[in-house]
Amino acid sequence: MAVGGAAGSVLRYWMSGAAQRSVPVSGEWSVFPFGTLAVNVLGCLVAGALAEIGDRHGPLSNETRALLMVGFLGGFTTFSAFANETVAVWRWGATAMSLANVALSVVLCLTAVVAGRGLMAAVMKSMA
Repeated sequence: MAVGGAAGSVLRYWMSGAAQRSVPVSGEWSVFPFGTLAVNVLGCLVAGALAEIGDRHGPLSNETRALLMVGFLGGFTTFSAFANETVAVWRWGATAMSLANVALSVVLCLTAVVAGRGLMAAVMKSMA
């Protein structure tokens, strides 16, 4: 798992940087986080492919799942886990739950980022 995580993290750093360098350095699109989007989409593609392999040929062994899904994709992107789990819930016929997961994840995660930034700003201000 640790080896997969290390490999995923290094690949994320490299691919995200390469993708971001393809964005214009000025103008409206210069601020778009294309590198993050690129690794998240690629991670979701890989997660979907691995999940389909598991569906068609039986579950991945615990070791393989730990190496690839938890380790590699966990280091590469956690968005892939969110997307794969949401699709799995949808495929089980729980459309409302999959939509709730999307809505709650986006709203709560954005709120958590805002809260984390606010809390850290307050802590840093009090230490100054």
